[in-house]
Amino acid sequence: MATETQLREDICRVGRSLFERGYVHATAGNISVRTDDGFLITPTDACLGFLEPQRLAKVSASGEPLSGDRASKTLALHRRIYAADAQARCVIHTHSTHLVALTLAGVWSEEAILPPITPYFVMKVGRVPLVPYHRPGDPAAAALVAEAIEQARRRGARLSAVMLDRLGPNVWAATPASAMALLEELEETARLWLLANPKPAPLDEAALEELRQAFGAPW
Repeated sequence: MATETQLREDICRVGRSLFERGYVHATAGNISVRTDDGFLITPTDACLGFLEPQRLAKVSASGEPLSGDRASKTLALHRRIYAADAQARCVIHTHSTHLVALTLAGVWSEEAILPPITPYFVMKVGRVPLVPYHRPGDPAAAALVAEAIEQARRRGARLSAVMLDRLGPNVWAATPASAMALLEELEETARLWLLANPKPAPLDEAALEELRQAFGAPW
């Protein structure tokens, strides 16, 4: 288990990497991790490329501020994800260009914003539902995300990402590094889908079943 000091450094390292490679811009986006006694989350209006470990907001398990700068306004959404998925240890939200562009152009479906066009998207990400537009920080969006996670669980699946209409993706995983990798795969698939003309056919059911059997693909 990583120490709090290591988690703070991981958040800053991931934030800087995402910023330098264009996955986030200006003060958009936020990162949080679950700790033994609460959460660490990037401050409100912070640029992810210039985070300082000691200034990250630390909040209690109930969401009360403990130290650092004021927590991101998306804290409620992050906490709902953690409450809905016990395996989630890091949540990343970005305004990644191609994913936001996808919602503006029109997603593949509300249940899956992108079709299963590559094996690694199927294996690493799986279905990503669309959450209807709500203003940033609206607790109603958090409730819809928690509901989507529960709906997936009822059908025997597990979500690792949702897409907030016109805002961007929320992804979650066991570590900041694995959450960043998931985000990268999701954004790259959106880029491929938007660039492809004509649009490629999705992988057929036989190919999907092979990925499920071989790799436990979450589709």
